[in-house]
Amino acid sequence: MILNAREVKKSFTESSGSPLEILKGVSLSVENPMTVSIMGRSGCGKSTFISLLAGLDSATSGTIEILDQNLDAMSGADLNQFRARHIGVIFQQFHLLDHLTALENVRLPIDLNGGSNEGDQRALDMLTRVGLSHRAHHFPETMSRGEQQRIAIARVLVMKPEVVLADEPTGSLDIKTGAEVIELLFSIVKSEKMVLVMATHDPALAARCDQQFTMTEGVLTPGLLK
Repeated sequence: MILNAREVKKSFTESSGSPLEILKGVSLSVENPMTVSIMGRSGCGKSTFISLLAGLDSATSGTIEILDQNLDAMSGADLNQFRARHIGVIFQQFHLLDHLTALENVRLPIDLNGGSNEGDQRALDMLTRVGLSHRAHHFPETMSRGEQQRIAIARVLVMKPEVVLADEPTGSLDIKTGAEVIELLFSIVKSEKMVLVMATHDPALAARCDQQFTMTEGVLTPGLLK
């Protein structure tokens, strides 16, 4: 099993002291490389679920396993190392480091995982795949938002993680640029046989995935939002 979330719940305590339940027993299993969409309106819980799948937050109850490893059972250091190698996260915001070139940004995960003599070549190869090898030595501030998102995608995929999680990856892009970025993301994910779980409010984008789910008030159901 590549990804297995079982009866995942997440709740917070409001300032008034009242409990606020965000996820109400969400389950999702993915056995083979495929693309999965989770559609829902803002505030439905889909971003919270993506964060839990990434191990960036802990569930109130339930279990999340990636590659048969229970994320909640790992120590902080072990979880960070596991995430860096096996889980890629693409955010709506790009989170590039302004003082690093495109090549250095893409190479960063390699360096954080012990480095490699082929690090520059691997990073350049990934930049080539996203069509930005000619921008390798440019800084993020000199690039368009579409170029910055492609660099962010290259940085996530350079380690070839088995699981890629995307939270509204085109949310800050115009329609044309967003479509180009999605074509690129789907192409690489499928060619590398990765799992992609993507949260989106776009029904056309959600429908492109192999499996579609809808999140409504913390409950996940099969199918697209009606």
